[in-house]
Amino acid sequence: MNQTLWSLQAGDCCEIVGYDDALAEKYRIRLMEFGFHVGERVTCLHSLAFGAPKVYRVSNTVYSLDDEVATHVLVRKEPAGE
Repeated sequence: MNQTLWSLQAGDCCEIVGYDDALAEKYRIRLMEFGFHVGERVTCLHSLAFGAPKVYRVSNTVYSLDDEVATHVLVRKEPAGE
């Protein structure tokens, strides 16, 4: 079952499977420039309370994304321990 990047909690890993149609093309392009490509592995490093941006690692780089963007990135969560 696919989830969104925003649904991850700290320590969760996933694979990006796509973007939903509601995400503007300019944001999709920018995310891909940052390394958020389909098939890329992403780890959620920090998931703070009260809707604060979450912190994700893609390759060897760390990014902070808020819910307005991260809810449009579709992911497949990896089982724990992989």
